[in-house]
Amino acid sequence: MRKTFAILVLTLFVPFGIVYAQDKTPGDSLKKVFSLNDYTLIGVEYGASASRQQFNPSKTQGNLIVPHTYGIFVLKYGKLFDGSPNFGIKGGVRYSHEGYQFKMNKETGITPSLEGAQKAIIDVVEVPLMAHFHSDGLHFKVMLDLGIYGGYRLSIDRIGDHVYDEYKNAFMEWDYRWDYGITGGLGFGIVFDPVEFHVNADVRYSWGSLYRADYLSKDFFRFAYPFDVMLTAGMYFQITKRTGKTKGQIRREAYQQVYHPDTNGVSDSESR
Repeated sequence: MRKTFAILVLTLFVPFGIVYAQDKTPGDSLKKVFSLNDYTLIGVEYGASASRQQFNPSKTQGNLIVPHTYGIFVLKYGKLFDGSPNFGIKGGVRYSHEGYQFKMNKETGITPSLEGAQKAIIDVVEVPLMAHFHSDGLHFKVMLDLGIYGGYRLSIDRIGDHVYDEYKNAFMEWDYRWDYGITGGLGFGIVFDPVEFHVNADVRYSWGSLYRADYLSKDFFRFAYPFDVMLTAGMYFQITKRTGKTKGQIRREAYQQVYHPDTNGVSDSESR
């Protein structure tokens, strides 16, 4: 009886398993394969910035919105430790702004000032270098950047009723011109090979105060550390192939097939 029941079960279900396996294979073969190479891009970005300062002692302030943020960047994609394909390096040159804009303290009714200015716009050129992480689809990608930067404060425009004329567009002897700190951000891209459109929201926190801490008193230190948010849009151009096999890969495979046919066209590094 048991043997008869087992034969009956096999008779009923084995054909279904065969049919399922036959149906599954064509479905799998229709899946589009997306193979991302290591590739390089160069592009330009444009946008605006919103600036504040971390003051000590604190001052009542608002966001200083300044347009005209420009950047030229190179993106080099690669593999992290020869493994993850989601890694890259982003570096370039960016022209942007720092500064402050004070507003009235509602409790005291007083608007703060710094060297007689209620507002100041500082032009900065910087060189950021960031680790770049990305997750790609065929026509879309999301990105994360994190790194450091070094920069130089080019000029300053002080605005206020009590600013001395000689200091409206001049740095003071205790002001710092060199700038450095951390930077990074999030972004997304739309990809139509060989052109990519990127939108980024970046932050920058300076470790370089605007002025020498003891410029007013040797006993009481004062600081002003810039914190900026930049929203930019950019156009990037792929200068090497993004997907599929590169000419170098094809040449290496041909070499392997001619001189090392026993490896079936797979290089030693790939076989490992």
